[in-house]
Amino acid sequence: MITSEPRVKPLNVVLCWHMHQPYYREGLAGAYHLPWVYLHGIKDYSDMAAHLERYPTMRAVVNFAPVLLEQLDDYARQLDVMLKSGVPTQDHMLNFLSGVEPIPTDPHARLALIQACQRCHAPRMIHPYPAFHRLLRMIGATDEAGVGRHGMQWHLGYLSEQYFLDLLTWYHLAWLGHALKQTPLAQKLLEQASDYSVIDRQALLSLMQESLAGLIPRYRALADAGQIELSMTPYGHPIVPLLNDFGNMRDAQPEAPAPRAARYPDGVERSRWHLREGLAVFEHYFGRKPEGVWLSEGGVSHDALALLDELNIQWTATGEGVWRNSRALSFGAEANLEGKQTLFKPTQIADLNTRIFFRDDGLSDLIGFKYSDWHADDAVADFIQHLENIASLSETDPDDQVVSIILDGENAWEYYPENGHYFLDGLYSALSRHASLRMSTFAEQARNMPASPLPRLAAGSWVYGSFSTWIGSDDKNRGWDYLVDAKLAYDRVVAAGSLSDEQLRMATRQLGVCEGSDWFWWFGDYNPAGSVSDFDQLFRTQLRVLYRLIGVVPPALLDEVLSHGGGLAANAGTMRRNVE
Repeated sequence: MITSEPRVKPLNVVLCWHMHQPYYREGLAGAYHLPWVYLHGIKDYSDMAAHLERYPTMRAVVNFAPVLLEQLDDYARQLDVMLKSGVPTQDHMLNFLSGVEPIPTDPHARLALIQACQRCHAPRMIHPYPAFHRLLRMIGATDEAGVGRHGMQWHLGYLSEQYFLDLLTWYHLAWLGHALKQTPLAQKLLEQASDYSVIDRQALLSLMQESLAGLIPRYRALADAGQIELSMTPYGHPIVPLLNDFGNMRDAQPEAPAPRAARYPDGVERSRWHLREGLAVFEHYFGRKPEGVWLSEGGVSHDALALLDELNIQWTATGEGVWRNSRALSFGAEANLEGKQTLFKPTQIADLNTRIFFRDDGLSDLIGFKYSDWHADDAVADFIQHLENIASLSETDPDDQVVSIILDGENAWEYYPENGHYFLDGLYSALSRHASLRMSTFAEQARNMPASPLPRLAAGSWVYGSFSTWIGSDDKNRGWDYLVDAKLAYDRVVAAGSLSDEQLRMATRQLGVCEGSDWFWWFGDYNPAGSVSDFDQLFRTQLRVLYRLIGVVPPALLDEVLSHGGGLAANAGTMRRNVE
């Protein structure tokens, strides 16, 4: 049992999980290009709810991107229709698994299917399952040599249909979260190991559908019980400061090249649209207005916070790099960057109301990047020790401070044993009963804790304290150029009044999808070529859809690859350490 001597007033701790997936559909109603929404749904979003349900005295903030909520809901509905009436979904992986879409006979299509079934962290999600691992090894798909090597694909035509059905079944079994794996059905299928029938696969799909359909109600129930605070990001997960003004990049990137246009056309109004649309989606699913907004990627600026003030938002949060840059901008050489006392305070910019909380990058990154290879007990003990040290070193009463731990709620667990079950179980157990630590929420701290004044806010994000992940290099700037051109075309058509109300609604929503941050995240040579290709193609597809919705022929440049990538997977991914 991890305890410490009780303090008169314990240290406040907020653990915030950011749940986000990009918009993976082709346009507003097209096919899903990548399966990550439903896969993370049955694995991470399900498990994260289960951990909270297991520890009812544990408190946390859970942040949902509106486009994720919509896609989770859509998957649950499509799966329900397919199971009841046999209508295919708009995701080929699910259709193949169910049997409503036949296994392809073309070698290239078979190769693509096998490669799709390898998209996971093999040491944690393939190797622990001998039957799954054997299916891949028997065709030469190992960690050292994949099926894509020259000539291999031509042998794939000789594989039976059952081979692919078993491979698909195992892939989805591996993606089940720890809690779902404990169900009698999952245990039966795991023990069966092979020869999965249509009845077996339909049962697995039913389990997945029930899990996806239950996710939003489970988190709503946790919020209704007062155990968690729910917050949101702007609708399409855009970088609001960049939509507002490309010049916001200069606080942290003064010499970086900029996109061709001086600013994004009517960008502030577009930011307002994303915030208002996000609020509408959030209220639809959760029956309440959020008190806080996690601006996408913790991207903050003075003009972004002014928009939050317009909506009476109580708090936002960002990374430690922004805190450091803001202290330097406000106080220059007199900034006390040696100590982190003001990091652990809600902050208020001189002429703004919305409180800002600053992430402890070191503590957050321990969970995101370091502890996955540790024994769970050692990791939990180490983490608790760090918090105890912060409390003991406090120059004031620890009750006057709040430690903010903020990270993605889904992307780390693939690298942990059993999807992080042992670590999170131990962590929640320790945090919820520790005498000197008080688990809280940002809304509670914004209401009750005095704010530390800060004259000036340096624009930046939770990644490096800058916007370099989304702007300021050739490929990323070219992406912005493409988006600006599309926005100008949209503006001309809207000004001409040629669109019906429904056409305008659809085009505006599609524009919101195109403005998402994730496209720009992946552009760049430091990213793995496969991931870059996926997002490059989908970004250009989304722009083509927008042009067609407004009745304009898409420009030919959208047929050309925008970014090639080429970095090692170890150097990039869905999460980034806060060290350049």
